[in-house]
Amino acid sequence: MATKKRMDAANGLIDALSGERERWTQQSNEFIERIKKLVGDVALSCAFISYCGPFNASFRHTLLNEHFYQMCTKLKIPVTENISVVKFLTTDSQITDWQIEGLPSDDHSVQNAIMITSNLSNVKTGKFPLIIDPQGQGLKWLRSKYANEVKVSQFSDKRFGDHLAAQLRDGNTLIVENCVEELDPIVDPVLDKAIVKQGRAMVIVINDKPHDFDDNFKMVLTTRLPNPLFTPELFAKALVIDMTVTMGGLEQQLLGQVIGKEKAELEEERAKLIEEVNNNEKRLKEYEDRLLAQLAASKGNLIDDDELIATLADAKKASAEIKEKLAVAVETRKRITSASEEYRPVALRGSVLYFLIVDMSNVSNMYETSLPQFLRLFNDSIKLSEKAQLTAKRISNIISLMTKIVFEYITRGLFSEHRLLFVLTMACKIRLNARDSTKLSMESFQTLLKAGAALSIGECRAKPYSWVPDKAWLNIMAISEGVPKTFKMLPDIIARQGNEKLWRDWYDIEAPENTLVPEIDDKLDSFDRMLLVRSLREDRAMLAALNYVADVLGKEFAEPLQLDFEQVIDSTTGLTPIIFLLSQGSDPSALIESSAKRRKKQIIPQGGISMGQGQEQAAMDAVNVSFQGSGEWALLQNCHLGLGFLADLEDVLVKTNLEDIGEEARILITSEPHKKFPIGLLQISIKLTNEPPPGVKAGIKRSYGWFNQEMLDSYRRPEWKPMLFTQCFIHSNVVERRKFGPIGFCIPYEFNQGDWQASVQFLQNHMTAVGDDAKKGSPVSWITVRYMIAEIQYGGRITDNKDRVMFNTICEVAMNDKILNPDHRFYQGQGATYGIPVAEEYVKHKEYLESYPEVDPPEVFGLHANADIIYRTRQSQQTLGTILEIQPRGAGGGGGKSPDEVVVEMANDFLKRLPAEWRLDIVRDLLRKINATLPLNIFCRQEIERLNVCVKLIRTTLKDLKLAIAGVVVMSAPLQEAKENLFDARVPPRWVAVSWPSPTMGLWFEEVLTRYKQLDTWTKEDRPPKFWLTGFYNPQGFLTSVRQEVTRGHKAENWALDDVVLKTEVQKFEKGEVDRPPSEGVYIFGLYLEGAGWDKARQRLKDPLPKEPPRELPVLYVTAVQMDDGKKQPAGRNKQVVNKFDCPVYKYPRRNDINWVFDVQLNCEEEKHFWQLRGACLLCSVD
Repeated sequence: MATKKRMDAANGLIDALSGERERWTQQSNEFIERIKKLVGDVALSCAFISYCGPFNASFRHTLLNEHFYQMCTKLKIPVTENISVVKFLTTDSQITDWQIEGLPSDDHSVQNAIMITSNLSNVKTGKFPLIIDPQGQGLKWLRSKYANEVKVSQFSDKRFGDHLAAQLRDGNTLIVENCVEELDPIVDPVLDKAIVKQGRAMVIVINDKPHDFDDNFKMVLTTRLPNPLFTPELFAKALVIDMTVTMGGLEQQLLGQVIGKEKAELEEERAKLIEEVNNNEKRLKEYEDRLLAQLAASKGNLIDDDELIATLADAKKASAEIKEKLAVAVETRKRITSASEEYRPVALRGSVLYFLIVDMSNVSNMYETSLPQFLRLFNDSIKLSEKAQLTAKRISNIISLMTKIVFEYITRGLFSEHRLLFVLTMACKIRLNARDSTKLSMESFQTLLKAGAALSIGECRAKPYSWVPDKAWLNIMAISEGVPKTFKMLPDIIARQGNEKLWRDWYDIEAPENTLVPEIDDKLDSFDRMLLVRSLREDRAMLAALNYVADVLGKEFAEPLQLDFEQVIDSTTGLTPIIFLLSQGSDPSALIESSAKRRKKQIIPQGGISMGQGQEQAAMDAVNVSFQGSGEWALLQNCHLGLGFLADLEDVLVKTNLEDIGEEARILITSEPHKKFPIGLLQISIKLTNEPPPGVKAGIKRSYGWFNQEMLDSYRRPEWKPMLFTQCFIHSNVVERRKFGPIGFCIPYEFNQGDWQASVQFLQNHMTAVGDDAKKGSPVSWITVRYMIAEIQYGGRITDNKDRVMFNTICEVAMNDKILNPDHRFYQGQGATYGIPVAEEYVKHKEYLESYPEVDPPEVFGLHANADIIYRTRQSQQTLGTILEIQPRGAGGGGGKSPDEVVVEMANDFLKRLPAEWRLDIVRDLLRKINATLPLNIFCRQEIERLNVCVKLIRTTLKDLKLAIAGVVVMSAPLQEAKENLFDARVPPRWVAVSWPSPTMGLWFEEVLTRYKQLDTWTKEDRPPKFWLTGFYNPQGFLTSVRQEVTRGHKAENWALDDVVLKTEVQKFEKGEVDRPPSEGVYIFGLYLEGAGWDKARQRLKDPLPKEPPRELPVLYVTAVQMDDGKKQPAGRNKQVVNKFDCPVYKYPRRNDINWVFDVQLNCEEEKHFWQLRGACLLCSVD
């Protein structure tokens, strides 16, 4: 009987173990292999946890697999290739638990969770995590994970010290949110683990006071800053972890959201399946652990251990059952995944739009938008989009509405200068991430942004026609290389014999973006057309961009968006502040007050409260009244003056429950952009802009809103009403003139309504002083009026001398006795008339304003029509430049090359072309041969010394950068900065500091070579017959040297340097015709006329041709004469020319006193104020 029992037990044991043999054998072999590589794998995993936290997913992968792994193999440490730290350091069941707690499912988030939990599991050996968590997903997960023991606080909390002490004592978890770049020193002892033993207790000293310390204490620091600059010391103390959501991770989350809304049963089944699989895997693991424990503890013969045999039987039965369920789960998961994939385009579009919104916060921190805000928009688009029977149609409806909702939500909070930037980037990003034939390549996108910025005209194929600007030809060469599929043959097509007229006509046409392109039109899509227009006609690039936006997104996206404030009010609550972003001339008070009046709401306090010192309590009282009242609105104005209060307000809003406040309560905030505006408040607010419409008409209307009929009737003298209207016109004129950039005003002054009010107040005072009776009183002093407006009321803001002259000229032309003539016009032409109303009634004045055009021709400001081209070109450059700046640095370069490869190629090319540095001792010897004591030769040596510094820095930086990219030396901050700028085809700031500004790397480097050549020729051959003024660091010093040499030449006549001035004369010949220097003085060239043209035959200024770029002035003769002689009319000069215009010369297009060189007297027929209003000047460099 006993034998039979043992036989049955043996059979049962064999039967129970038979199913595990194959699996255990396989696992045993795997364990042997894993044990061999365990040391290396552990080393890699430890390095990963210790060093990879601050980096994004792609760089973590690079560090792990290209650096850490290579180091192990180099040291001959066995290690697993392409190791998955997620699988090595955790289990599927653990990951599932984290996901149930709210952790995103992507690998990057799981890696972060591993780092956090592994460091918190042993407080003595690990570091406390500092999480970069701009979207708040990490904080949400931690709150859920440690829900039973967590305390969430922040450094600004007055009781933070108490919270810290309590959690230290009780061994619970403390989460410190909203950290800034510098942490409060109160946590330094905790981060330093400054724990000491006192008797049996562990204590830690904080603020000179000992606190009990429990080993179970955990602390996590979180920040919402997207790219904080933490100190190296903080990196050493804390484990910095980048928990920024990834595009792939967010896409997966959004897919779950849309499936949960559209296919709720699928999402429910998926969640149930995850939980069931997790439980089954845990159960299987428990059986395995129990069985192995019993096997290890078993003594004697196994067939005598009835309990073990029973456990084996149960394990086998359960294992078979679980395996069957897991097999079914795999099939179910495939089915659910397949059904879910239909909706992936919705998730993809959502992810693309969110990261576009994130990019906009790099344009201005005031555009900060939180992930919860975006998720509400995402869910609204699913909820509100039109239903459809076909899934494909339903998906299309959701995507269309989502794009529109996001566009409207974000655009209403953008300044006008950034709206086209946003929608153009949206169209490009959508096409970049498309997964069909409409996909836009990264190379094409980068070519749009950079064009020919990295190319040099000297290294490219020669342009075929003189009328093609150098910059445009570089752009053509760039797109032929960057987008070869469409434009590879474009340079050949343009240069082909007989094609010049076709392309010249297309180039000269008013709207090339809407005109057929010669020969290749049928090959172009809307992006290609935009790219071509951007290359040849940069001034029309943004109009072509609008066509592209309309093609990709729809016409409504290319049209201005009108603010619907009533809809905004309806969509918010008292806990969602409405922030109006203020700009020049914007005042949302009237809009807010009119809306409150329509809704019968009271504004608290009356008219709002303007923030400033001492207003914090009054503002908080207004908020409390709004919350506790019956629908009052709290209006807090100019909150950029009360940033401390805003932090307190954010804390109140976060801690207040919606049920505890009135349903109609609202908080309205106005603020100028400020870098230190609380991010948290921005992320829970709705941002709006209410910029005034542009134009002279709109500006005068705004001014008329500040007075009424009573002011019009305040004086009976006939001068009063025309003077008042003229003052409104002048104010609107100078405000609008700023948009033209330097040709309008050298510096864009913030003229505001206060300047206008001060001027009107003076006009009233002056009218009172001269008397209300024109016959008995004194006449109006127009000189006094003009002086007070130009020099006192507005002049206080003006810092540039040329701008002061400009403003005086504007007042002189506009404010004079001519305005008393009823037929007087400020400007008439181009179908536009700008006159003065003659009516007595205020209403009639406003009616008269309707005759003013909506769009102002540049001539109304005294500018040439080409100024509009300058304005649009500047707008295009700023928009594309800003888009380039906000692009992630990991984006690929042309031809699919990595940024490192692109930069190394550029470095090699520059090093090959860069000339050798001068040896200064040799330079001195060479200059002695041509008389080194002459002032101009001394100047030459000084220029060589300065350019030598630049050349040396270029060579050193490029060599070090190549070594840093290769990993031979450390990539320092200056080298990283240089690398990023070179990749963007921009001049590194450290190079600019020892040289000169330039918009593109190609133009700048070409100028380095040209400057070097001029100075090198000067030293090795002789003084050149003509000088390229642009090629000097110090052109003022060059002109001083000219004065010195001429003065020395007249030593016999007792000339003194203080008594001589420069005298200039434009020659009739060009630089190529100069082969010998003048007998006295110098010839200079390289000066470009902006805002004017030059009549070479008549030797005087003229208006430039339409669309004509700045043209180079013929050779300019510069000499020195005694002051009295400089005022005399030169012999042989045409006596009919009586007017002279003192044309300023600037080194760079950015006009200011620092860049001013000298004034050149140019002949003209018109009065000088004509050319002053034109903004005419000479530029040493037009780029």
